[in-house]
Amino acid sequence: MFFLKKFITKTIFLLFIALFTIFYPMFISIYVFLPLMIGVMGYVLIQGLEENRVMKILVPIIYFINLDLNLSLPIFLSIISIFMIYTIVQNSFLAKTKCYLCKSIFIVIMVDISYLLFLIGYDFIFQTQSVILDELLIYSLIVDLILAMIL
Repeated sequence: MFFLKKFITKTIFLLFIALFTIFYPMFISIYVFLPLMIGVMGYVLIQGLEENRVMKILVPIIYFINLDLNLSLPIFLSIISIFMIYTIVQNSFLAKTKCYLCKSIFIVIMVDISYLLFLIGYDFIFQTQSVILDELLIYSLIVDLILAMIL
């Protein structure tokens, strides 16, 4: 009975994660006040790379692809900014840190800031306007930080 209950809860959890990664970017394109959660998904991707877990790597990649398809945000910039944070900051500075909460908050802030800087550079180089800097990005950053504290 215990194994059946564990199997059902794990299946429901995986179904929820799959539905979230598929449908949440669609809801963002409809309801613009929903946060992008790029920092949280970047943090999950970094955790997946550290732990060598395929599911934690696959879910953010699918989320970023879906975000690219629905909002036309460049996926390459998000992946490059996350890998840059992983190689430069994660392996050197944060490997020695024992504070789990400080580590997660710092990674989310760095991923969000680096992605925003790459996006601004992308807009400048290609003369496009992918994102409008307003209060919604600050709101998205705050929600990312709150979710990083919960994770």
